Amino acid sequence: MSRTVVVTGATSGIGRAAAREFAERGDRLVLAARSPDTLADVRAECEKVGAEVLDVPTDVTADGAVAALADAAVERFGGVDVWVHTAAVMAYGRFDETPERVFEQVVRTDLLAAAAVARVALRHFRANGGGTLILTGSVLGHITAPFMSGYVASKWGLQGLARALQQEARETPGVNVCIVSPGSVDTPVYQQAANYLGRIGRPPPPITTPERVARAIVDCADRPRREVSVGRLNVVMRFGFTVLPGAYDVLVVPLMRLAGLSNRPVEPHEGAVFTPNPAGESVRGGWRPDLAQVVRGVGALPATIGGVVRRRLR
Repeated sequence: MSRTVVVTGATSGIGRAAAREFAERGDRLVLAARSPDTLADVRAECEKVGAEVLDVPTDVTADGAVAALADAAVERFGGVDVWVHTAAVMAYGRFDETPERVFEQVVRTDLLAAAAVARVALRHFRANGGGTLILTGSVLGHITAPFMSGYVASKWGLQGLARALQQEARETPGVNVCIVSPGSVDTPVYQQAANYLGRIGRPPPPITTPERVARAIVDCADRPRREVSVGRLNVVMRFGFTVLPGAYDVLVVPLMRLAGLSNRPVEPHEGAVFTPNPAGESVRGGWRPDLAQVVRGVGALPATIGGVVRRRLR
């Protein structure tokens, strides 16, 4: 049976992959993002496999925008069965060197807009007998990494929000709240990020695909669960952060510089935090490394860790 699915953040990365996945399932789609032209491209991709699609250019941080999106979905398809929220932006930089307005816009987009989506979706679901809200979290909602303070703070906040909503939803039969938390994913969000570090960020290996995360999202729509983790090392990182916090804090900065930042220089800029960059929007970001790059990175890890340990011992 086909469903009506709203996808916010549908023009790039996980959101775009999820839109395609739902389309191939035969679901009706309401697609939302900031770039009208790219949104029209995604609509065409989904219509090509036979899906009914409504695209609604939307800035989820604008007052009233999320409610207007829900109204458009109801007007076109009569209601919403599943709402998938993937919209997010990122900024790299030391906390004290990142402009205040950039930090606040990251939090506004990644946490407060997610709360606005949840508020509208849950009110609709309660009034109409049920539905499933799927939020896109991150392993960084359970651990921390330097130079990404706005994103980390938002994902920790989103994790807490999701748990609170799940507890409240227990009193509302038919309403489900899920959070899908990936590790490193090959999406353009790293190139699109604001940057005040001088080096373009990148996802540290191992890197999964947006399509794999999209399949986890669709599976949550079919079989709602509290949280789904996508990434082979997520459990290991969470264990180290929780059980060995001292060792984690010693190692995380040099490892971030080694594996989480590329060697590509960049001048300070706001990226796509405030305005979209359609030229950079796609499903994948081109970060899946070749074998030689992986071998070099893995080979450098023991020397890097050894150097950090020796400095700490001295």
